[in-house]
Amino acid sequence: MTKLTLGTHPFLLGFEQLERLVERTAKTGNDGYPPYNIEQKTENAYRITLAVAGFSEDDLSITVEDSSLVIRGRQSEDDETRIFLHRGIAGRQFQRSFVLADGVDVGEAVMEHGLLHVDLTRSVPDSVVQTIKIKRSE
Repeated sequence: MTKLTLGTHPFLLGFEQLERLVERTAKTGNDGYPPYNIEQKTENAYRITLAVAGFSEDDLSITVEDSSLVIRGRQSEDDETRIFLHRGIAGRQFQRSFVLADGVDVGEAVMEHGLLHVDLTRSVPDSVVQTIKIKRSE
């Protein structure tokens, strides 16, 4: 018996990339830093919120690369005159990636009280019925 994978099922035409997408998503780091929330604001709007205490806007970069939203953080070197007796606030560099579906666009990003909010919107195409004309073979 032949095992069919999701991307090779005969009724799912054009979904070959889906299996690669699932594999790529599974390989992303799951270290839990920084913690984040994903919330649905409306039917077609989402917000990703990352807890980035200690990072400034200049320490963060947000890019869209190969259908993925990539958020990176890297703090500038501390002033060498600072002496910590205890350092419990994590400030290590990070990279968080979120795979975006077709039609999902990244909106604005806002820093507020140590939280980075990134808004996403999904454009929903109008439902279109298409009639295909059948030609006679000659």
